[in-house]
Amino acid sequence: MIKDSLRSGGLYVITDPTSTTDLPAAVAAALEGGARLVQYRNKLADAVQAEHEARQLLALCQVHDVPLLINDDPLLAARIGAAGVHLGRDDADLAAARALLGEQAIIGLSCYNDLARAQAMATRGADYVAFGRFFPSHTKATAVQADLALLQQARQELQLPIVAIGGITAQNGAALVAAGADWLAVIQGVFAQTDVRAASAAISALFSESDL
Repeated sequence: MIKDSLRSGGLYVITDPTSTTDLPAAVAAALEGGARLVQYRNKLADAVQAEHEARQLLALCQVHDVPLLINDDPLLAARIGAAGVHLGRDDADLAAARALLGEQAIIGLSCYNDLARAQAMATRGADYVAFGRFFPSHTKATAVQADLALLQQARQELQLPIVAIGGITAQNGAALVAAGADWLAVIQGVFAQTDVRAASAAISALFSESDL
């Protein structure tokens, strides 16, 4: 089952059109470095470009047996056969996305620094919830601040995978894993680096270290 992959945890990379001129090559390098979940996010692309890029990434992800999620576009996810979607507060409705994509699809929700929202989304059938930003973020500089105490409380109260996002690197990510994050969602910390594969491997290694 596709959803079984969520249990493993690990590096969750999110694409950024400003960080690379060769998206497939960058995602391939991230996958080779150990990324276990990929989200296609491109707020600048028109519908034709978005579908073309998403299909390219889907092919790569299938080679590595890694789920591809689509940011804020259940219709695109359904059209190309992606594993699911990630939705924010102002995006498509969870119930509508579930009706379109089916019970086997992965649907994740942004919950910012709001545990009550996460609890509500879990009740409504979210497959994972994401908190953050935890550190200064180039992608979302004005995003609300989350802290380790929120992660710790969420880990105690929620029975579904927890994603941390926002300014995460190999240097600061270990504290988030220790506090309860199952996944570290990273954009610039992977795709804006000179060696994407090495950056991916360094963050992925944090999960191996957490098992020691």
